[in-house]
Amino acid sequence: MNFSNNNFSIEQAKAIDLVDYLKSLGFEPEKIRHNDYWYLSPFRDEKEASFKINRRLNRWYDHGFGKGGNLIDFGIEYYKCSIPELLRNLSGNLSLQQPLLSSLENSVQQEPKIKIVEVNTLTSYSLLRYLEQRTIPVAIAQQFCKEVHYSLNDNTYYGIGFKNDLGGYEIRNPYFKTTASPKGITTFENGSNEVVVFEGFFDYLSFKAMTKNLPENSQDFVILNSVSFFERARPFMENHETIRLYFDQDETGQSYTKRALSLSTKYKDESTLYRNYKDLNDWSVNFGKSKKNNLRHKNS
Repeated sequence: MNFSNNNFSIEQAKAIDLVDYLKSLGFEPEKIRHNDYWYLSPFRDEKEASFKINRRLNRWYDHGFGKGGNLIDFGIEYYKCSIPELLRNLSGNLSLQQPLLSSLENSVQQEPKIKIVEVNTLTSYSLLRYLEQRTIPVAIAQQFCKEVHYSLNDNTYYGIGFKNDLGGYEIRNPYFKTTASPKGITTFENGSNEVVVFEGFFDYLSFKAMTKNLPENSQDFVILNSVSFFERARPFMENHETIRLYFDQDETGQSYTKRALSLSTKYKDESTLYRNYKDLNDWSVNFGKSKKNNLRHKNS
């Protein structure tokens, strides 16, 4: 998003939507609750979101930091700059990217990076057993996933790898889940006017197992690989007449479902199918065997 304006004033800066501005800096919300957008703090490394934007008020507050305010307050804290410097940055006349780059470099040094060592067909007994426990047929998994061996902290591990559109992998095994960068969404375009959307790839694999008799080109698919990539996936999703959402039943998943339904009548909530379960795969594992015919019938 371009915020450039040759005569940016303080009032104009304050009027910029904070959610859009953080998106332009590469930050996506971890969860949305009504007007509140929760983020991992842009000011430090953390694992639970403590930074909140109230979109109606267009104000932020960092609970770990104990500070908050408008976009001006955020900018001078984030870039460690003066108000005139921030306004010149918003006007496109000054680059204030260095503090962000330094922050990212420090993050890389602190967080060990996963390195892909080898990518093969899924054959490991433990991984095939894990798929069986998740009620996913091996043939379906082998069609869409790989066995990925990767190194981390001088040790080598392996897991079920699901590739995204940027070339990175979501990696799962019975004990661990991680991502080999870059992280992004996964799309399958079959020329359909309908798209089916999932948060994670196990839900997608469960769906493919349940609907294996449907023609391959009957639907397009998006796997977000993180529900925070919802906005990133919107252009692809909204290029379809119907968008079927199979999001998790947790608070975050349902918040994104409600937001989607408020955006367009194209969006359809399909999560009622597994109302009393965490997600589609959980439903399949614990209850879905007796109900799969309903899904096959609905999607045909």
